[in-house]
Amino acid sequence: QVQLVESGGGLVQAGGSLRLSCAGPERTFYAMGWFRQASGEERDFVAAIDWSGDTTRYADSVKGRFTIYRDNAKIKNTVYLQMNSLKPEDTAAYYCAMGTSGWGLDSSDFASWGQGIQVTVSS
Repeated sequence: QVQLVESGGGLVQAGGSLRLSCAGPERTFYAMGWFRQASGEERDFVAAIDWSGDTTRYADSVKGRFTIYRDNAKIKNTVYLQMNSLKPEDTAAYYCAMGTSGWGLDSSDFASWGQGIQVTVSS
């Protein structure tokens, strides 16, 4: 079972910033992504990055505000989500995900999930 460990969530005021981190398996090179689920809603795609870090994809709602990047130099490959200019509608549980290949960035390409971490943005 793949273990993905998220950290960095919390409470922030609108306009503020947070950085989420996700430590993945040791020395594996799969695409990684972030999804979110607001209360009572379905889980939605947020951002994804290929194994090399050269290709990224974002949901329209976060383009220009969120940045996904990764550090493959760490023993446990780590992916980050830098979230700036946060809005109350960004409030959700955020889930780290690992892809089934190094390249696929569609929502259906992700099959392993972290436990989720809460991000709350107050107005």
